[in-house]
Amino acid sequence: MQRGTFQLMKSVNKSIILNKIRTSEPISRAQIAKETSLTPPTVSSIVKELMEQGLVRESSLGHSSGGRKPTMLHINTSAFYVIGVDAGPETVECILTDLTGDILQRTSSLLKKTITNEEFMSILKENIDSILQSNEINQDKIIGIGVAMHGVVDVETGTSLVAPILNLRNIPIKDVLEEEFNLTVKVENDARAMALGESWFGGHGDVDSMVAVNIGRGVGAGIVFNGKLYHGAQSIAGELGHITIDINGEVCECGNRGCLQTLVSGAAIAERADKQIKVSTGKLTGKEVFELAESGNQSYIHLLHETGKMIGIGLTNLIHLINPSEIVLGGGVMKSEKFIMPAILESIQQRALTTEARQTNVTVSKLGDEATLLGAVSLLLVELFDPVIKVG
Repeated sequence: MQRGTFQLMKSVNKSIILNKIRTSEPISRAQIAKETSLTPPTVSSIVKELMEQGLVRESSLGHSSGGRKPTMLHINTSAFYVIGVDAGPETVECILTDLTGDILQRTSSLLKKTITNEEFMSILKENIDSILQSNEINQDKIIGIGVAMHGVVDVETGTSLVAPILNLRNIPIKDVLEEEFNLTVKVENDARAMALGESWFGGHGDVDSMVAVNIGRGVGAGIVFNGKLYHGAQSIAGELGHITIDINGEVCECGNRGCLQTLVSGAAIAERADKQIKVSTGKLTGKEVFELAESGNQSYIHLLHETGKMIGIGLTNLIHLINPSEIVLGGGVMKSEKFIMPAILESIQQRALTTEARQTNVTVSKLGDEATLLGAVSLLLVELFDPVIKVG
C-alpha cells in the first residue's frame, strides 16, 4: 500500500469503531454504538466503508432478546499485512504478518561486528526485499514497515541516533526505506517496540501501566501508559541498562561506570563467570553459563542467583520511579528464568518501599523471541487501529 493511501484510511471515528471490533468481536453495530457513544447512523456508515475497504467482515446472525437478530462484525485479518524488522545488534530479523500478528514469512541475516551505516541499511533492504519477493501476497495490501532498532531512536524522523553496540550513529532508516519501498515506515527503539508488542499481543488485559524490560546483549525498557508509549523529553526514557548500580564498577559501552548492563547482560554474566569461577575451557558465553547451571553445577547456579538479585535491584528502582501495574521481562538472559526469577522476586520483596509495591506483578514474556518483532508490527497496527494514540 503506497504512502498516503494508508493515511487516507485513518480517521478518529473510523479507528474507534475498528478498534472496538478488534477487541470485542463478534460485535453488532448496535452494541458498537452503545459502547462508543457514536450514533447508529454514524456506526452504520463507517462500518459500510470499512467493509468496502475489506477491513471488516460480517458473520452469521447473533442472539436477539427480541426482534430481528443482529449481524455480527469481525476484523478481516487477511485484509492487510505488515512487515516487522528487529534490527540488531547481532542480527536483522524480518517477518510478514497479518492483522492478528500471525507470521507468514520470515528472513534473517547476521550482522558483522564492524559495519558501516551503508552496510547496515543494505542488509535491512535485502531482508525486506526478500520478504516482498518470496510471498504471493498482493503488495498493495502491505500497510507498512515497522523497525525495532537497537539504541537511541528519534521516532519523529525515524533516525537511529546512537546504536552503541554496533558503534553507529545517525542512520536515516525511515527516509531510506520509504524511498526504497514506497511504504509507510515507523522506527522505534527495540525495547519500546517490545513493550508495545507485549501490550498488543501479550495477553496482559487492560493494565493501565506496564514496563517491558529486555535483558540480552544489552538492557532496555519500554514504558506503556494507557496504551501509549512514553519516550521522555529527549527520547531516552527506558534506558534501564544505564542506571548506575556501582559507581566504581566496570566501564560500560556508554562510557559510564557501573551501569546495570555491565552486571546483568548476557556478555556481563559470561565475564563474571570467567572472573569468579576458574575453568580450563576458556571463555564462556552466557548461554553456556545457563547450560552449566542446568547440569546442576552449583557455582553457576549461584552466579545466576546473584544476577537475579542485581536485576531485582534495578527493577525495584523502576518500581519506585514509575510504579507500574506490571513488569514483563524478556530477552535471552530470561531463558535462565528458573535460576534468576526467584532471586528477582526476593530482591524486590526485600527492597520495595511498601507492601503494595512488593506486589507489583513481574512476569516473563510469553511471546519469547518474537516479542520485539511483533512490537515492530504493532507500530503500524497502532496507527491503523488507533491513530489517536500519541507517544509522549
